[in-house]
Amino acid sequence: MTRSSATAQPRTAVVIGGGITGLATAALLAREGLEVTVLEKQPVAGGRTGTWQSAGFSFDTGPSWYLMPEVFDHFFRLLGTSAEEQLELVRLDPGYRVLFEGFAEPVDIAATRDENVKLFESLEPGAGARLEKYLDSAVDVYDMAKKRFLYSTFASFLPLLRPDVLRRGPRLAQLLLQPLSSFVAQKFTDPRIRQILGYPAVFLGSSPFTTPSMYHLMSRLDLADGVLYPMGGFTRLISVISELARAEGVTIRTETAVTRILTTEPDAGRGSRRLPRRLAGRQRARATGVEYTDAAGELLRLEADLVVSAADLHHTETALLPRELQTYPESYWKHRIPGPGGLLLHLGVRGELPSLAHHTLLFTSDWKANFSKIFGRETSVPDPASLYVCRPSATDPGAAPEGYENLFVLVPVPSDPSLGSGGMDGGGDARIEAMADAVIAQISAWAGIPDLAERITVRRTVGPQDFVQDLNSWRGTLLGPAHVLKQSAFFRGTNASRRVEGLLYAGGSTLPGIGLPMCLISAELVLKRLRGDTSTEELPVPEPAADPNSGSRS
Repeated sequence: MTRSSATAQPRTAVVIGGGITGLATAALLAREGLEVTVLEKQPVAGGRTGTWQSAGFSFDTGPSWYLMPEVFDHFFRLLGTSAEEQLELVRLDPGYRVLFEGFAEPVDIAATRDENVKLFESLEPGAGARLEKYLDSAVDVYDMAKKRFLYSTFASFLPLLRPDVLRRGPRLAQLLLQPLSSFVAQKFTDPRIRQILGYPAVFLGSSPFTTPSMYHLMSRLDLADGVLYPMGGFTRLISVISELARAEGVTIRTETAVTRILTTEPDAGRGSRRLPRRLAGRQRARATGVEYTDAAGELLRLEADLVVSAADLHHTETALLPRELQTYPESYWKHRIPGPGGLLLHLGVRGELPSLAHHTLLFTSDWKANFSKIFGRETSVPDPASLYVCRPSATDPGAAPEGYENLFVLVPVPSDPSLGSGGMDGGGDARIEAMADAVIAQISAWAGIPDLAERITVRRTVGPQDFVQDLNSWRGTLLGPAHVLKQSAFFRGTNASRRVEGLLYAGGSTLPGIGLPMCLISAELVLKRLRGDTSTEELPVPEPAADPNSGSRS
């Protein structure tokens, strides 16, 4: 483990945002010995990984894919437990189903690598053997990324100068410069296979035509490792991490909206040397806490030695700090590329929907045009759209009342808050509701459910403006800055303010990036930054405490 020299550690911390990142960060900091308070704007914790309940239905409002299970387990082990102890995980088979425009039959992605090799061979002669090589490459790059890049704060580049990285240098450079779409096209001709292998770019908030081909590593996750589901939904994950944080002594306050990060000059006031020198550097100010409003609207202050913002980075920098203390001012964001916005539908449906799997993807034939409408210079809402449908009631009976199904629909759209907000039972903005009607009709036609619209008993829509209002999301983006080359790895920025000592960042808009596993790693990177640990590998799991009653007696 690489550490820089240290002075006194902070004793108190405030974490802005009670999403999965904020809760995970708070739990790790408390286990490190800090007194930690989480301030969450919404009435309940969870952030994007939220839940909404109505008429006996329980809807996850955000993430719904459980990938990279070893990352979750590692996080739990840092807190002295395990995923097996905390969650009931079910392996999905099929992992997901894909409906393709222009093809009558769906394609079911299996739960194992061997079965998926056979599947690809059935779609294109010779594709099975090529998939084997593709996945071998994905496994190698994934292992390299996890060992050298994902768990690095990039506070120092020296730990990256290792033989395993240098040996792969030319290949890594090629993978960074070549788009995923062309990388896949060199190996496969069937359009269905190309779309299956290109779609993981959406998990990264990007397009396969701009995402570096290094991210073909994502195909290891679904095609080789398989897709899991935590029974009780992803809100169960939030409940578990909240409970673990509280067990560590964390205070979680909801309905508390942070309005300002408090700062002072480095040498002003008592306690100016509480933070390690590695967190100070040549800073112009020091974080001393936050100002926030509570549920009653009263303006309050909370002092702390360390402030960690797990809120949207754009909001943190441009709304909570004065211009002179911003590491990432508005001018910086003018050159950033947002991930897609999202139209979300939560639908309670009467009767069964066997043509939809737990996860079902609908892919249009005009693949490139679809992404161009979302990410191009002149954006528009694709129609028909490539979209995603989650049917958790296929696996989890608690997701819907008996005799009903639970559908969560996600339609990637431009990150444009002017598209509007959603609402209940058609009560959202007219454009959002018209888009929702079109999406329901598309699912009805493609999945062979002619009476889908008539069977809907609960309907709720969410639009890009809701992400701005509820989550302070930059440009209404669903996920955060897209994982194009200039916004990946060390190009994504830093998780420590360059102008305010004692201010750190966490979450999908900073290192290492988008997705629940990345958010958990982001929490760990806060701990690494605090310790001055510049190593590139995951933190060692502490040894379990010895049982005083165990052992032999003489």
